Amino acid sequence: MSVLSSRTYAWPMLKIAAPKVPPARVVHVLDVVRSGVSALHRRMVPPPVALLEMINQCWATQAIYAAAKLDIAGALADGPLTATEIADKVGADPDGVQRLLRLLVSKGIFARDSSGRYRLNALADALRSDADASMRGFALFVGSPEHWEHWAHLTDSVRTGDPSVREIRGMPFFEFLSHKPEFGAIFDEAMTSLSELSTVPICAAYDFTRFDTIVDVGGGRGRLLAAILQQTPQSRGILFDQPHVVEAAAEVLAEQGVAQRCAVESGSFFERVPSGGDAYLLKHIIHDWPHDEALAILRTVRAAMPTGATLLLIEFVLPEGDEPHFGKLVDLEMLLSLGGRERTAQEFRDFLAEAGFELARIVPTAGPICVIEAKPA
Repeated sequence: MSVLSSRTYAWPMLKIAAPKVPPARVVHVLDVVRSGVSALHRRMVPPPVALLEMINQCWATQAIYAAAKLDIAGALADGPLTATEIADKVGADPDGVQRLLRLLVSKGIFARDSSGRYRLNALADALRSDADASMRGFALFVGSPEHWEHWAHLTDSVRTGDPSVREIRGMPFFEFLSHKPEFGAIFDEAMTSLSELSTVPICAAYDFTRFDTIVDVGGGRGRLLAAILQQTPQSRGILFDQPHVVEAAAEVLAEQGVAQRCAVESGSFFERVPSGGDAYLLKHIIHDWPHDEALAILRTVRAAMPTGATLLLIEFVLPEGDEPHFGKLVDLEMLLSLGGRERTAQEFRDFLAEAGFELARIVPTAGPICVIEAKPA
């Protein structure tokens, strides 16, 4: 998500020297294998049992949320502990902690040694708030009472085609975040968590070196643009977002060593964006908005682009087939919360044409997102 606020449904940033990620085609093959194994697993039990297991996944989600909320991973950062010792550190009941960890260990999250002490493993380490790619923030958002209440109204959104959050909160989603700052802070932390999973794959998959000036529209505090500029020493950047958002960008750009090559401008992308760029980058912006508003954003960008400039949308591209894809879950989140949507390649082609662009190519990354390259038609 990214709107007229600091919040973005985007997938801090590590200081990147030379990202090392597997090629996108290798990841795609592995995804096909994983999907096949999952389908085989479901077929090995009666359909009602398989469906029961899928239904109960929500309970596992809440168990992960409880561990994140109590910060059990943080309590184990210095080494293994018994359930009683963990309970003392996090302020919980020893029996409750033991029962929670018994489930999570069976799911592969945390581990228990022969003496009965619990320790971190690879999955549990990702629940630490200081992990390189922490998922704690996202666990706190998805498991939060507010988010669960939103998803309890998914049926309403499916019936009406409109975001239910606006109805149950009496205001749009991002306005609700402002009215409830504690939940807004959880949301911000969740989106920061997800940013780590996309920055490195984007920089590894797409060659930005051919652009002299890169304009990041709705770029928040500039973490992605900073990563791109680190890999394109000949390029300069322009970061564009709301005034209260970009006021924190100077620190990020300075930390990443690109402040001298990056200008910062503020405003609304419904009204104007900086002109004169060679590439216009919008990461998880378009999927936030209903059709007409998304179209208006792209037309604003189109008006600012000089001849020969390139539009780069970083979004999920849904497969035409029925295979699993993370974007299909996010698509329901968009329906429920904002009235936005994810799109297939053909849907992007048609939508871009309506906005005055021609789809040039779609570049897959090692993550679930793609770089969609388009030219003014």
